[in-house]
Amino acid sequence: MKALPVAALLMLIAAPAGAALTEGARLAAVYDAILDAQFDRVDTELSRVCPPAPSEACQALAVESLWWRILVNPESRALDDQFTALAARAIAASEAWTRREPRRGEAWFYLAGSYGPLVQWRVLRRQYVSAAREGKAIKAALERALALDPTLDDAYFGIGVYHYYAGVAPATFKMLRWLLLLPGGDRVAGLREMVQGRDRGQLLRGEADYQLHLAYLRYEGRPDLALAALERLDARYPGNPLFLQRIAEIRDRYLRDRQASANAWRRLLDRARAGSVYNTHATEVRARLGLASALTAMNQRDAAAEHLQLVIDMRPIDPIGALAEAEQRLRDIKTPTTAR
Repeated sequence: MKALPVAALLMLIAAPAGAALTEGARLAAVYDAILDAQFDRVDTELSRVCPPAPSEACQALAVESLWWRILVNPESRALDDQFTALAARAIAASEAWTRREPRRGEAWFYLAGSYGPLVQWRVLRRQYVSAAREGKAIKAALERALALDPTLDDAYFGIGVYHYYAGVAPATFKMLRWLLLLPGGDRVAGLREMVQGRDRGQLLRGEADYQLHLAYLRYEGRPDLALAALERLDARYPGNPLFLQRIAEIRDRYLRDRQASANAWRRLLDRARAGSVYNTHATEVRARLGLASALTAMNQRDAAAEHLQLVIDMRPIDPIGALAEAEQRLRDIKTPTTAR
């Protein structure tokens, strides 16, 4: 065998131990199942992918799957304990991987990925100090991943999320950032990095579109771009009721287009009644409540009352508070304006 030149040997020694994501295409297919809310399939698919994909990658995706189950029904805390325990195990596994292979960018990427859903859950549950500390850990892990393997385009999405929200944070959170010695942000660069992750990443394209829609809506004043992102998600993942629900809400609250909102709620109701979305019973309740709100705003009070009565007849447990809301809104509709 011909000996390698010294320069080539040095390049091999300096190269990261494994570029990009192992079995990235197969893991992306599992991520697609998560975003389509096909949660019953995820465990089976992960067992088929890992191995040959790293077990730590599948543990991170299992956490992501459970997070999306929570996100579809955020009022319920029934899965919270299971979620935090699963996240802790995934983080510990990825931390051990980074100790075994400290020069493998992929290991650091999945360490950040194991923390990511946990940080989002902490924000949902208003645990802001813990979220900030763990956000700092995510940023450090992703910076290490990219230093070792600049081809990890998915990592730019996570870095972008940190940079963006650190840049747009209100004064109270900037004080928290200072107290915790968190690095500063960059709104413009962060948004650009998030878009790069969406356009060039292997794994996080759908996740990036979801996060981008939040940024466009809350901070950029661009509900049109938020809708475009959600419409891409809904077209690709029609089994997830959250995307069409968000479309209906944005058309109502931000664009004041009640007819378009009502149409979106009707589409979601049709999917729920056809059994083609996750959690059909709760989705039907949400859709009827949303449709009743749009119809009331258009002064179609009798039609709105019909949907509210149907919700009451269903006696729903989930979404939490839906039954009481339907009863109150029906009373409001039936009470003449002059009598209130």
